[in-house]
Amino acid sequence: MRRTAIAALALAAAACKEEAPPPVYQAVPVESRDIVVSARASGSIEPDTLVEVKSKASGEITEIHVETGQLVPRGTLMVQVDRRQARNTAAQAQANLEVARARLQNAEAQRHRSVELFKSQSITQTEYETAVLDHANAKANVVNAQVAVENARIQLGDTEIRAPMTGTIITTLVERGAVISSPTTAASGGTVLLTMADLGLVRVRTLIDETDIGKIQPGQRATVTVDAFPNQPFDGEVLKVEPQAETQQNVTMFPVLVRINNRNGLLKPGMSAEVEVHIGRREGVLAVPNTALRTDRDVASAAEVLGLSAEDVQAKLAQASAPAAAPNGSASLGGAPADTGAAKPKNTMTTPDGREIPLPEGITEAQVRAAFAKLRAGEELSAAERAVMQKMRSAMGNRAGGRARAQSSDYQFGGQYIVFILKDGTPTPVRIRTGLTDLEYSEVTEGLAAGDSVLTLPSASLIQSQQEFRERINRMTGGGAVPGMSSQQSGTTRTGTAR
Repeated sequence: MRRTAIAALALAAAACKEEAPPPVYQAVPVESRDIVVSARASGSIEPDTLVEVKSKASGEITEIHVETGQLVPRGTLMVQVDRRQARNTAAQAQANLEVARARLQNAEAQRHRSVELFKSQSITQTEYETAVLDHANAKANVVNAQVAVENARIQLGDTEIRAPMTGTIITTLVERGAVISSPTTAASGGTVLLTMADLGLVRVRTLIDETDIGKIQPGQRATVTVDAFPNQPFDGEVLKVEPQAETQQNVTMFPVLVRINNRNGLLKPGMSAEVEVHIGRREGVLAVPNTALRTDRDVASAAEVLGLSAEDVQAKLAQASAPAAAPNGSASLGGAPADTGAAKPKNTMTTPDGREIPLPEGITEAQVRAAFAKLRAGEELSAAERAVMQKMRSAMGNRAGGRARAQSSDYQFGGQYIVFILKDGTPTPVRIRTGLTDLEYSEVTEGLAAGDSVLTLPSASLIQSQQEFRERINRMTGGGAVPGMSSQQSGTTRTGTAR
């Protein structure tokens, strides 16, 4: 009874396998295409510079000269606070200054008389010193009175709240007749009278997923669209990436600020905006489908799908990565063919350490060696030789900069992968390096050439599920064929097609 149940289950499984068509794999040629990568997010328009205006003077507001939406130049009088107390304080300080000056004049006259009397010994030493001290105190009183007058004038000027910058009034938070407090005296920080901003520059604060934040850098171009002007995109630039992440619905995101030039004044604070950050763009580069890329971890499963031995695939990859042996027993770096004595290209030269470096256009190896010989001998170079050395330095600098840019690009976007190509009709593994990638294609920087064909394969999860299904059938049938089925029917069919 148990065998009958197992056989029935196995027959049902085999029937499902027969009904499911075998996967078809395409051989896709490596072609040139454009790759554009961008990150999209939503946000809102906010002023780039927002100022809360407060008053240093306390008291009742008597006049308000501005309203929301008004563009005011720097220094414009916006709010007037009651001036009476400040004006009285200034008047009293001025009167005290006049008294101090009069006392100083008397002290100066008394000191002058004391000097004459002391010379004639008509007064004692103590009386003379007292007159000198009175004169010094009178001078100090004048200075104190002058400071009091200046402070009173400042306080009187603080009753006039003027625009700290050229900008637009965003909000007014007080009305005429309200009593306000000064931030210099109130523990609460003072009363905010109004807010103003320079709307010539605005920005969008948006949240970008942590998976894309590594590709966002300050200075990258961005395109911003708003619902009010759906057919008019605005050019922006990434200003900064905030260091502190925010979590929304268990998704970790980082705030990104995008600055926009708003000289025409179309963008208003609070508008909803869609931001597209242009991460990278490659035009006319070799590219392969992302479904063709494999890593070292899933290359064995890909080999099984193609009907190849995993050991053979690993051996081919190791052989391709090993340096080629030279006739004298040494190895050439990077798998390059060893030097067989053939003439090297005319636009290269050999360095003392055995490296081949390209020469700039119009420069020969003999010219470079002659210039170096003069430098080693301490001789002065001619104008032509200096020009040769300048071209060499420029060429070497450009190549170094190109390598640095390539390394930076690889770090941000690409990596090393394995693809299977059709070589003489047989799938062959090849290691490649990729650059910029989008959701469908990846730029190929090393390892493939135009005209090669790569095999697109199913995902590793699909391959794993197929393998688990076969193992489950083998456990139920004991590893043998199902009664009534041929080995060909119970086997797995793998198909590869090239187009």
